Amino acid sequence: MDEVSRKKLWDGYLKTGDPALREKIIVEYAPLVKVVAGRLSMYLGYNVEYDDLVGYGIFGLIDAIDKFDLTKDVKFETYASLRIRGSILDQIRKMDWIPRTVRQRQKKIEQAIKDVESETGKTASDQDIAKKLGISDDEYAEWQAQMAVTNVVSLDEFQEAGAEVPVKDVAAQDRILGPEEVVEKDELKKTLAESLTLLTEKERKVILLYYYEELTLKEISNILEVSESRVSQLHVRALQKMKTKLGKYMGLITDKV
Repeated sequence: MDEVSRKKLWDGYLKTGDPALREKIIVEYAPLVKVVAGRLSMYLGYNVEYDDLVGYGIFGLIDAIDKFDLTKDVKFETYASLRIRGSILDQIRKMDWIPRTVRQRQKKIEQAIKDVESETGKTASDQDIAKKLGISDDEYAEWQAQMAVTNVVSLDEFQEAGAEVPVKDVAAQDRILGPEEVVEKDELKKTLAESLTLLTEKERKVILLYYYEELTLKEISNILEVSESRVSQLHVRALQKMKTKLGKYMGLITDKV
């Protein structure tokens, strides 16, 4: 459907409140839910079913349709994306299925990284961390996959689904960047390029395919010929390695979710 047809659809729904038109709008923007769910699945991996994420996201889409103000100079896609991912994460929080052992492992990993880097003065490798924890490399990779769940649920960048998304914040995503922001964006690209040198070949491919090519977890797994859970592990491991180098820009990377 082109922009003119979409506008007519919106105008008709806002004037009449016709449930049939509302249903057409939901169907029209349903692919957006799949995009957001696909990006979140990169963090959650096999811990949560993709179809479940889509189901949670639909509620966010419906909420966005009911609350969107067409008179504001904001793209519906931008506004809806925030509502969709907020709805998904809110549902995950409500489920509260993250085992206590996973939370404990996260703390152990964080402490191990601090200890290794304090002792060596260098960025801790996966092998160093696994050795410090007294576990095998494969077991540590499994721990990392589990950490993905706690990491994405606790991200401060995601708004609570029940809270309103300020129009000014949404509009800011659609406007042209100012000179200072252009410079910062260039710095981010440079820093990101430098951080890629810390990664293995497969980890680097995952980052490039996800953040540059914007492929989904499933698409990347097909290209690399590995399981989706393995892609998720590589992604989490790569972000952990890049965290030190990216510093203040880390939030901008995770905000792509």
